Formats: sequence, C-alpha cells, structure tokens
Amino acid sequence: MLKNWRKALILVLFTVCIMGFKAGFVNGETDQGDASALGAMYSALNSPQQLAGWTASNGDPCGQSWKGVTCSNKRVTEIKLSNLGLSGTMGYSLQSLTSLKELDLSHNNLAGDIPYNLPPNLQRLNLESNQFTGGVPFSISLMSSLQYLNLAHNQLQNALSDMFGSLSSLSALDLSFNSITGSLPESFKNLTNISTMYLQNNQFSGTIDVLANLPLDKLDVSNNRFTGWVPDQLKSINLKTDGNSWSSGPAPPPPPGTPATRSTRKHKSGSNGSKSGGGSSGGSSSSGIGGGVIAGIVISILIVGAIAVFFLVKRRSRRSSSDIEKLDNQPFAPLASNEVQEIKSMKSSSSFDSQALDTPLSINLRPPPVERHKSLDEEEFNKKPIVVKKAVPPPTNVKSYSIADLQMATGSFSVENLLGEGSFGRVYRAQSGDVKVLAVKKIDSSALPSGMSDDFMEMVSNISQLHHSNVTELVGYCSEHGQHLLVYEFHKNGSLHDFLHIPDEYSKPLIWNLRVKIALGTARALEYLHEVCSPSVVHKNIKSTNILLDAELNPHLSDSGLATFIPNADEVLNRDDAGSGYSAPEVKMSGQYSLKSDVYSFGVVMLELLTGRKPFDSTRHRLEQSLVRWATPQLHDIDALSKMVDPTLEGLYPVKSLSRFADVIALCVQPEPEFRPPMSEVVEALVRLVQRANMSKRTTGTD
Repeated sequence: MLKNWRKALILVLFTVCIMGFKAGFVNGETDQGDASALGAMYSALNSPQQLAGWTASNGDPCGQSWKGVTCSNKRVTEIKLSNLGLSGTMGYSLQSLTSLKELDLSHNNLAGDIPYNLPPNLQRLNLESNQFTGGVPFSISLMSSLQYLNLAHNQLQNALSDMFGSLSSLSALDLSFNSITGSLPESFKNLTNISTMYLQNNQFSGTIDVLANLPLDKLDVSNNRFTGWVPDQLKSINLKTDGNSWSSGPAPPPPPGTPATRSTRKHKSGSNGSKSGGGSSGGSSSSGIGGGVIAGIVISILIVGAIAVFFLVKRRSRRSSSDIEKLDNQPFAPLASNEVQEIKSMKSSSSFDSQALDTPLSINLRPPPVERHKSLDEEEFNKKPIVVKKAVPPPTNVKSYSIADLQMATGSFSVENLLGEGSFGRVYRAQSGDVKVLAVKKIDSSALPSGMSDDFMEMVSNISQLHHSNVTELVGYCSEHGQHLLVYEFHKNGSLHDFLHIPDEYSKPLIWNLRVKIALGTARALEYLHEVCSPSVVHKNIKSTNILLDAELNPHLSDSGLATFIPNADEVLNRDDAGSGYSAPEVKMSGQYSLKSDVYSFGVVMLELLTGRKPFDSTRHRLEQSLVRWATPQLHDIDALSKMVDPTLEGLYPVKSLSRFADVIALCVQPEPEFRPPMSEVVEALVRLVQRANMSKRTTGTD
C-alpha cells in the first residue's frame, strides 16, 4: 500500500514538473515583441549556424540563453554579435526593442542600407567594419540617449542630414573610412558632450568651423575635401588634419560675438575668485586690458564709424535738411550695389556689435531713396530690376492642417509612425480617431528653409492640380512656425521596393501579371506628367520606393511635382541618388534632369520587376552589382532572359510576355537619351502586351 502511494506521489510530481516546463516554454521568459524582433533579425541574417540558440519563430531569447543576447526583466537589453562572419541585413523590426541599450554588430559582412527603424533607446551602436551602403538614417536623431555611435569602415554615401540636434549625450562619434559627402551639419553644435570624433577618409567638404567650440579631446578630419582654416580653438587638442585643401595665410578675424578663447571650454576658472582679487592694487597688472580701456576703444570706433558714414551719406545724397526729416518717416529703400559694398566693408572693418545699425541712432545713416540716385546708378538698376514676388493665396482644393493636428495624428512624429525617409524629408503615418489614415511628409529645412513660405504655398498650389488615378493625391498641407508639411492619401501595401526586396511572412511574391499591371500603371502616371500636364512635369526621382501600392496592388507614383518646385532639388537628388542605380548616364555627367532621364529611371524599375534585384547591390559579384550593366546585354537572349527572371516567380510566366517586357526595358535604358521613347509609346507597348496576354487566355482557356 505504501509503495503504491509513493508511486502515485512521484507520478503526480513528475506530471506537475512536465506541465510547468511546458507552460514556461510556451509563455517564455522574453517579451513577445522582443522575441519576434530577434526572430526577424535571425532570418534577415540568413539564419547563421554560429548564432547558437537562435531561431526564426517561437523563440525565447532570454529563457534559452541565445548567443550574444543579454536580458533584464524579460526584456532584451544588449545584443553583442561582433566578429562572427555574419552576412545578410539587420532586418526591419528592430524598433520594438525599446529596452535595448547596446547593439554591436561590428566586424561582420552585413550589407544593404542601415534600417531607419532602429531601437529608439540605444546608448551604444556599433556597426563598424561591415558593407553597409546608403546614408546615415535620420532616425538616429530620435535616439536622445545615444552615447557612442560607430559606423566606420563601411560604404556609406550621401551627405549627413541635420540630425544631431537632440544628441547632447553623444560622447564618441566615428564615421571614418566611408564615402560621406557634403558639409558638416549645423546641428553638430549641439553635441555638447562630445569628446572624440573621427571623420577621416570620407569626402566631406566645406569648413570645420562648426566644430570650433565643441568639448573635443580627439579630432581626426584627415583625407577629406575640407577648405578654409582650422579654428584656433582646435589647435590645442589631439588633432589630425592632413589631406585637405586648407587655405594658406592668416585666418580672417572671427565675427563679432565669437567666443574668444578655448581655455575655459572644459576647465572653467573661478570667476568669483578673480573678482575678489580685483580689489588689490596689483590686480590690474595680471588681468591684461582693463574694462575701461576696452570701453574707450569701442566708443572711439563707434565715433570714427559714425563720422565716416556721415560724410559718405552727405557726399552721395546732396539733399536738404528737409529731405532728411522726410526720410525719417519712410521705409528702407533698396541699396545700390556700390553702397551695399561700402556699408558691408565698414561693418566688417569695425568691431562693434552689428545690432548698432538697427538702433534708432542709425536712422540718419540710411541711404536716400533710389529715385535720388538716378544720375549715378540708373544703368545698374536697369540691368538688375527688383522684382517683388506676390504672395500666393492658399489653395482651396486641399485642406489646411495645423501643427497641433498633425502632431496628435502622428504621435508627435514618433518613430513608431515613421513610414520612410526620402531625399526631401521623412514620411509618417497619421490617424486621429476614426478618421482615415493619411501619410504626412515633413520636408527637411535643408530642402526648403523656413523663410520660403511663399515658395511652399506655390508648390502646394501646383501639386494640388495633379489628378490621376496612378498619382498619389495631395489632400492637405501645413505651413506653421517655419515648418512645411504635405499630407497625402495613404496606401496600405507600402512601396514596390518593400514588396520586391523586403518580403515578410505575410506577403506573397508578386505574380507576373501583377508586375505588368504595376509597370503599366506607373507608365500611365509618367505619361500624364510628361504629356498631359502643361507645362510638362519632370519627376526626377523615379524609383521603386516612390511607387506605392494600394489594397488592390494598383501603383501610385508619389512625390510627383515635388522636385520641380524645391529650389535646390537637383543638388539634393544628385547627392542622394549617387550610386543608387536609377540615374541616367547624362544625369551622372551633368546633373541635369529631363523627361528622357525619367524614362531611363522607369526602365530600371521595370528591370527590378523582371529580375527581383536591386538597381545596385554591393553584396553581389562585382560584374553583377549594377543591374543595368549586367542585364542589358542579355535582354534579347531568350535563354539568358529565363535565367535572369526573379526566382520567386518559379517559372510561372508566359515566355512571349516576358520577351516583350524585356524589349520595352531595352528601349528605356538606352545610353543616349534621344533614342529613348516618349512615355506614350511605352504605355502603348505595355497595353499591347496586356491585350495579347488576355487574348491568349481567351484562346487557350487558361488563367
């Protein structure tokens, strides 16, 4: 009896343990969002064997002790996978890792773009020595806790966006050994805790003046294209500047208001102590020039400057005292160019505050109205007429939103609602209550400065006139507090780029007929812009990320008309599209866009649809990295063509349709623009292709 009781007890305990183990495994010790993010990351890394314990689904990183993963309170806090020979990409689900403090994937073979949806609360990010391309993602600007950022020894290109305004905690920045271009962003001034900065071996240009007053201990800017002078404030630190085009000769004096010395930058001397010592008789001998002497110099300069301006104005105006009294009540008149130069030279030669010319004392120093100088400057004014631009009235066919409305709808433009990042700004998902979802494009201040509200309203007015079933519709705008935003209709299936190159577990590969449908719809959008709109609209930015797909996978071309009205659009696009694979040869040579360069870029998109490959892929063999260069010689070879087709199609396509599709591509990507067809002919060719396919279906009775 006792034996039976013992056996029953053991059986019960064993059953409880088994059930407890199963329950623990099913529920897991890891936050579900973290587990899913690491599972997606494992798949994006090509499921490497060296990551012991990792799995693509139903994993428990904290409970199962995944290699390189550290957890705390069921949340993943550290991922350290350095020097493991990993390949693939980082994945696009990392934003849910909200407790992750350190991510180290350095010294691997990861490629592609650095994803924009990075973990938002990182303190340390190390992606050194990989093969990342593209630019530095703007979402880094949202990582206010970031202390260490290392993106060195990659293949990053493009200019840095003005993204460092909120990174006051950053102490170390390493962007060395990339191909980053452009000037240093003004927001570098906000890096108030930075001590180490490595920018060497890039293609930076402009000056390094923005670094002058940072609390740096080490700075390496060697082997770039910097010009100007090295600020004196930086000459006392560990500094490397070789391999640049620095100016020779003495540097110009700093402008008024510039901090005088660097000695107080890190080790502030006790100012109270110096004041208490100033009462002794010997205090003046150690303090240099006294305050009274400085005040005397400033007053003397003011008097000399005022006298010089007085005689200049008296000699030029030859007007009576009554004219001067009348002038006090008149607005500023435009300056003749020679007067502008003289006033500027007087400003720069004196060291008094530039605000002195804005005080009431300066009212008698204004130049007289233009009419009084016709005898001197009439020819110059006739050559350069002054054009006053009329204010553009707000358009009535789209809605005006307030900043408060859009902040509420986008969660204060949170990273969770970030849909993408383009050449002119970032796009956010917006939804407030039961109102339908919209897409909000927040235009970068570098593309459209705050003082260009009239230009923005003109752009909104023109874009609001674009109406086509394959062009993304503008539904509203916002222009407040120097910010410019465009509100578009939202398309739930994202971009063609995501469908082709970033498949997830829910999306299915695009079948052949859908690919033809997308190409035809995009061609019709371009035909509308090129040949229906008057004047013609050159899109300038045709690529798969700008082709959005709705619920029925109909294409909608986004950013239409945007590049036409942004003043420096060509410069921005040339910088961002360098090496993208979409730019026509003549654009690479001259930087000039045209209707025919749009046709070329559309041909590249068709190649993406045919092959499933990116226009430029640095992870492939050198001869296959450029899609156009690799594919063009094979477009008329049916055997080679069948090997080029996207393998996800699994051979399910009509051979004749494939061949005709390739013929259209070959015409569009002609090196010489004059040999490329107009978009109306492209549309006709694609329509015939679809009609023949439908005729074939009716004849054979197959789908």
